[in-house]
Amino acid sequence: MEEHETYMRAALAEAASAMAGGEVPVGAVVVAPGTGNIVGRGFNQPIAGRDPTAHAEVVALRDAARRTGNYRLTGAALYVTVEPCLMCAGALVHARIGTLVYGAPEPKAGAVRSVTRSLEHSALNHRVEVVAGVLEDDCRVLMQAFFGARRRAAEEPAS
Repeated sequence: MEEHETYMRAALAEAASAMAGGEVPVGAVVVAPGTGNIVGRGFNQPIAGRDPTAHAEVVALRDAARRTGNYRLTGAALYVTVEPCLMCAGALVHARIGTLVYGAPEPKAGAVRSVTRSLEHSALNHRVEVVAGVLEDDCRVLMQAFFGARRRAAEEPAS
């Protein structure tokens, strides 16, 4: 579990970068099998990138594919601060990720356990091991701080 926490802290650092840029604070890292090296990093950036697919997971997968020279990241682990959506879950399957480790559940759009269990669909040709709840409180607090600040800003009277 300590190893999972180390990599999740790296994902949390990525999430902080998203938050600093005004994006929803989700961060992700891809860890190579065998070596344990982080080969991909990403944070949410659909607003800045004007790209609806620029979720932290997809950005990290793209970075890892570039760095390794292969879009298939067979056996790699992806650490992400919040449960992936349906798009990102599909990307994990296509990339052949071996293990998904996430922090906080996403009760509105989580496609791994919360809303749907998409990675368990019988038609899929690849299975992803799932570890949930790593540093869950830290991941949740970051999200709550972001959305709390947004709500407070929206409630402030215009000057």
